[in-house]
Amino acid sequence: MAGKVKAIDRQSVHQICSGQVVLNLATAVKELVENSLDAGATSIEVRLKNHGSELLEVTDNGSGVKEENFEALTLKHHTSKLNDFSDLAGVSTFGFRGEALSSLCALSNLMITTCHTSVAIGTKLEYNHDGILIKQSPISRQPGTTVTLQNLFSTFPVRHKEFLRNVKKEFGKMVHLLQAYCLISTGVRITCTNQVGTGKKNIVAQTYQNSCIRENIGNIYGPKSLANLLDLKQSEPSVDCCEEFGVKVDPQVKNVFSISGYISSCEHGSGRSSTDRQYYFINSRPCDFPKVSKIVNEVYHMYNRHQYPMVVFNITLNKDYVDVNLTPDKRKILVQEEKTLLAVIKTSLIKLFESLSGTYQLKQPLLKTSSSQNSLSGNVQPISNFAKATLSNLKRSFSHPDAVKETDSLEKRSKCPRLDSFFTKLPSPTETDSNEDLLTETVKKTTALCHSKSETYLGQPVIEANTDNGQDNDQMSSLATRQPITIKVENSRQPITIKVENLNYIKELKKESSRVHSIYESPVLAADLNNDTEVKQSGDVEEQKKALHRNHQDCTSIHNKSKNNEVTKYNSNVDTASTVVKKQVTIPFSLKSLKRCRNQSEVNMKSNGNVGSFYASITPADNSNAESELVRNISKDMFSKMEILGQFNLGFIIAKLKSDLFIIDQHATDEKYNFETFQRTTTLQNQKLIQPKSLELTAVDESILIDNVHIFQKNGFEFEINEDALPTQKVKLVSLPISKNWTFGTEDINELIFMLMDAPGVMCRPSRVRQMFASRACRRSVMIGTSLNQSDMKKLVHHMGEIDQPWNCPHGRPTMRHLINLKMLPD
Repeated sequence: MAGKVKAIDRQSVHQICSGQVVLNLATAVKELVENSLDAGATSIEVRLKNHGSELLEVTDNGSGVKEENFEALTLKHHTSKLNDFSDLAGVSTFGFRGEALSSLCALSNLMITTCHTSVAIGTKLEYNHDGILIKQSPISRQPGTTVTLQNLFSTFPVRHKEFLRNVKKEFGKMVHLLQAYCLISTGVRITCTNQVGTGKKNIVAQTYQNSCIRENIGNIYGPKSLANLLDLKQSEPSVDCCEEFGVKVDPQVKNVFSISGYISSCEHGSGRSSTDRQYYFINSRPCDFPKVSKIVNEVYHMYNRHQYPMVVFNITLNKDYVDVNLTPDKRKILVQEEKTLLAVIKTSLIKLFESLSGTYQLKQPLLKTSSSQNSLSGNVQPISNFAKATLSNLKRSFSHPDAVKETDSLEKRSKCPRLDSFFTKLPSPTETDSNEDLLTETVKKTTALCHSKSETYLGQPVIEANTDNGQDNDQMSSLATRQPITIKVENSRQPITIKVENLNYIKELKKESSRVHSIYESPVLAADLNNDTEVKQSGDVEEQKKALHRNHQDCTSIHNKSKNNEVTKYNSNVDTASTVVKKQVTIPFSLKSLKRCRNQSEVNMKSNGNVGSFYASITPADNSNAESELVRNISKDMFSKMEILGQFNLGFIIAKLKSDLFIIDQHATDEKYNFETFQRTTTLQNQKLIQPKSLELTAVDESILIDNVHIFQKNGFEFEINEDALPTQKVKLVSLPISKNWTFGTEDINELIFMLMDAPGVMCRPSRVRQMFASRACRRSVMIGTSLNQSDMKKLVHHMGEIDQPWNCPHGRPTMRHLINLKMLPD
């Protein structure tokens, strides 16, 4: 029975509430940095030892703490930011709850060294876990404050043990959160260092008191990250977006929001493989805004489906439209007119990316020819003197942008002379005139022959062209003009315009005419050809019409005859009626024999028990037994106990485990075994670079890479590490992995770093390496259609018990399926 309701003692309340305010290392650093920014500091230094497990210290050059506030500084709900609840609507500082320092006292050993700007000497303050000042002593220091935490979470044994076990992971989260304050804090120099053991300090993040956010981005992520960043320009919400979010734009609401920031370009390769560089701010306060993040990623995926953008957005709005007092860490925020804000962001992003989706940068310079050089120098050459642009020259020019065309010696080495003929030099004006005359004469001949040999055959005009002059053929083959030529053809109302793209067309027309000759020489059209010849010789138009009409009648009569013959054949094959004699069989029937058979079947069912049915009854109390009959749990040690029955269809192995039959895909099984073997044992070969390549990683990424360098080496990457260099410049790539046709690059390094951020020290492979291993394992495995003996099948099944995940192949295909339980079959 419950006891009497009473108040919890003050110390217990303090410990319970403190654990909710400061959850991890990132929250502790956040609270101290926000205090420094609220104090007007322009220089903040965050110093950690052993990733924060031993020491956390934050030093600033702010206004310091007055002596009258020493005792109340670490008491619960004591603050100088608010007087009453009404002041919360107009608060402009990061902190206002008065909980941070009090909670840190309860979680660690806290010490503060401070010097106010109004005094000449500083003071060292020591507090107990209840936030009570226990020691105060003078100390020399510049104006500002230093807060030192030792043995964080030492008062919470379970949390402290978990913190030490995942200290590097917590350190990475802390740096990611600290980078948000580094990006948004303009005019402030923020430095974060970490010291492992007795080693030297490693700079993790650093900004240089820049005047804009873009420069802070360059300090944190390197100047390379600025190349693909776009400046967001706010636009009014479109009608479609307003209808999508169900809002009506109010003229008064338009001036409420002011959105500024940067986002990655939507070009492929400009984004990232994850959302690890997306920062959102409300009135320069870092916050979690999942709805805005969803809209940003959805719009970005409309133009780049395979990547995520880097985002730094600062949303400025009236303080009356936002509520930040939702959670102790103040990361969750409510915004009035949120749908309107989403419509504005979506419209602005669409307009930004639409202008880029159809824009391409010209990266291939123009071809450098001798003619272009001469024209630039002022020497105008005739068209006939232009350099010849052969196919080999074009290939060389496009593969090497700075290549200059060679002389005639290169043309002699051409491997495609026929294709090179399409790029021959243009003729001179005099040659063009003579060639036009020759082409006109040739086309006149062809047109005359077309009129003389034309015949309507199956609704299409048949044309015959013949040239008797061999000299004309030679001249036509040398023509290279592409100018359209207009020719007046006799007996034609309109002139014919012919645009010659390739004068080999004349030769092709001649070949086509020879094919038409063969059609005319067929026996079916023999009569037509004779009549056609008579018509040509007569030259009279009326006789031509009569001959054509006579030919049409002949063809019609032939068609009618053939149709009548088909009808005759069809009528001769009509079925005739026939009679069918059915056979009748008499079967003896007796009710006594039927009853005797029924009784015998009932006796057999009783003797066989529950064969062909389930054992469990259909009752709520027996549900667990019924479910167990429908499920077979297979562990990896059971594969060695399976009995091999045989091979089915040269692709599947039939195995038996007790009374259950399983069908195993022989190719998928062997493929997964080979894949995991490659994953576990293969060390990729590498190829050294001519010159080390600077990666420009962030300080956190550099620390992850240095701590897990052995994993990168097993994947074929080798680095040159300089501990004394500045952040983002410590690591240089020396060699890249290479394996036959597979090559790898910096994107695989970034993917490995992202994977190791969540699981440091665990062996992992980039996705492209996994694809390579999967492809090789597939080609190396037993194929479908291969006959296997008993020992081969047993070997494949036993291998399934030796790998980590034997249930699916690398491509996702299942390796095994349950066939049937033999107890369910009747005898």
